[in-house]
Amino acid sequence: MVYRTFYKILVILTILFGLIKYGFTSVITVTDKLGRKVSVSVPVKRAIVVITYELIPALNLWDQVVGVSDWAEKNCSLYRAFVFGKLKQIKPTVGTGINVNVEAILKLNPDVVITWSYNTEVINFLEKRGIKVIAIWPESLPELYEVIRLHGKLFGKEKRAEEVIKEMNRMFNLINSKISKIPYDKRKKVLHIGGKPTTVSGRLGVIHDIIELIGGLNVAKEINARNAEVSIEKIIKWNPDIIFIWGSAGYDENWLYNNLQWRFVKAVRERQVYKLPHWSTWSPRLASIALYMAIKAYPEYFKDINFEKEVNNFYKKIFGISYYIVKKYEKY
Repeated sequence: MVYRTFYKILVILTILFGLIKYGFTSVITVTDKLGRKVSVSVPVKRAIVVITYELIPALNLWDQVVGVSDWAEKNCSLYRAFVFGKLKQIKPTVGTGINVNVEAILKLNPDVVITWSYNTEVINFLEKRGIKVIAIWPESLPELYEVIRLHGKLFGKEKRAEEVIKEMNRMFNLINSKISKIPYDKRKKVLHIGGKPTTVSGRLGVIHDIIELIGGLNVAKEINARNAEVSIEKIIKWNPDIIFIWGSAGYDENWLYNNLQWRFVKAVRERQVYKLPHWSTWSPRLASIALYMAIKAYPEYFKDINFEKEVNNFYKKIFGISYYIVKKYEKY
């Protein structure tokens, strides 16, 4: 009897020591944007992050990510500041969200691939090859928070995810403390345009939420879509007070200022067109974009706010790096 008891204790201790040595693991089931149920062992040790690579420094996922998209290395100033500033090791790239390199993904043998829900053919192909894929596409600020929390659960960083969301809310609350003083009849009519000047942001998506959060009135709210193509005549009819251009667009304010058709739009006539920073909106940096938009829309209410100082403090708390270092890697 004593021998059996001793043996049971020895087995239990062996299991416990093994768990401590190799890490506690469990399985969670995620329902992704496509409605697919994906079961993943957590914490994830080998992930490929195609679209949410700005969460790598935010949640400190460097040791758990084995690959990223080309976009991270070529276009993301935050990621570039880390890997080319010799703060972290460069990760293998696997193509873009539109054109993923399947062979590169298979070679890296990931536990999971996190990508957007756009290219379902690639997602289905990877699944058939035994690769777990989680598809995301946040269509609101609350959904973006859930994407951050999802990464927290997948990588064992739940507490850090909540800290990131708390800091985002701190900046949103700062904005609200200013714009809450603006009478409704003084609110600006806002238009956000995308890759083409006539591609507008409707009432779905994080951009619409941010327009409302900064006290703006989205003139394209009548469109029940994330983005839609409209005529210049429609934009002239909306007559926005201020226009924001997507940061990754291949044109800037001067294109609108020099276009004869656009001179009938109030924002263009009064030179109230601003190209947003080249930052991901599926990132904690969305809060910084919101502050930028709020300051441009209502400068008289933000006279006491130093944008770069606020963003620098935000970067240090969220990413552990100075905004001024990241700025050196910006694309303009």
